[in-house]
Amino acid sequence: MIRVLLVDDQRIVREGLRSLLEAKPDLEIVGEADNGQIALEQALSLNPDVVLMDVRMPVMDGVAATRAIHQQLPETKVLVLTTFDDDEYISQSMRYGAKGYLLKDTPSEELAEAIRAVNKGYTQLGPGLFEKAIATVPTVETPPELAVLTPREREVLQLIAAGRNNREIAQALYISERTVKNHVNSILNRLNLRDRTQAAIFATTISRSGI
Repeated sequence: MIRVLLVDDQRIVREGLRSLLEAKPDLEIVGEADNGQIALEQALSLNPDVVLMDVRMPVMDGVAATRAIHQQLPETKVLVLTTFDDDEYISQSMRYGAKGYLLKDTPSEELAEAIRAVNKGYTQLGPGLFEKAIATVPTVETPPELAVLTPREREVLQLIAAGRNNREIAQALYISERTVKNHVNSILNRLNLRDRTQAAIFATTISRSGI
C-alpha cells in the first residue's frame, strides 16, 4: 500500500480526493491537513509515502511545507496538486524537493498513476509545466564549452546534472527513453566524456555560466 497524506485548505477538495483515491486498492489515505504547518506535523507523525500538497494555504503555504518535509523526511515524496500554474510556484516547489507538480484538472486515473510514479522516485509534471518550471532560469549566452550541443541536448544535459535518470528525462521533455539515450550518447561524444557522471560534473562545473 502507498500511504498518502492529503493537504488542502478546502475540506470539499480533500473529501473528493479521499473518495477518488481510496477507490484504488493500492492507495491508503492516512491523514489530512488544511495548512502547511499541520501538514508538516502530520508528516512527522504519520511518515507517509507521498504527500499530496496544495500551494496556497494559510499559516504555512505548500512551498514552505514542501521544503520542510523534504529536509526532515527525505524519503517522503511530495506531489503538488494545485490550481495555480505560476512559473515561480512550479520552480520553487521543484527546487525545494517536490517530485511532481500537477493541476487539479488532472483526471483521477492520471493522478493515481502520478502518485505511484513519485512513490517510486520518478518526477511528474503536468502537460506544459516543464516549460514553466524552467521559465524562471535566466537566459544567458551559451558557454563556448556547450556550443557544440543542440538546444535539446543542452536541456538533456541540464537534467542529467539535476540527477534525473533517462525515464525522468523522457517524462520531463515528452520524448521516448530511446531518444533520451541517443541524446546522452551524442552529448558524451560531442564533449568527449566517458559517462553521464562525467557529464553531470562537467555541467555542474560550468553551471554558473548557464546551460
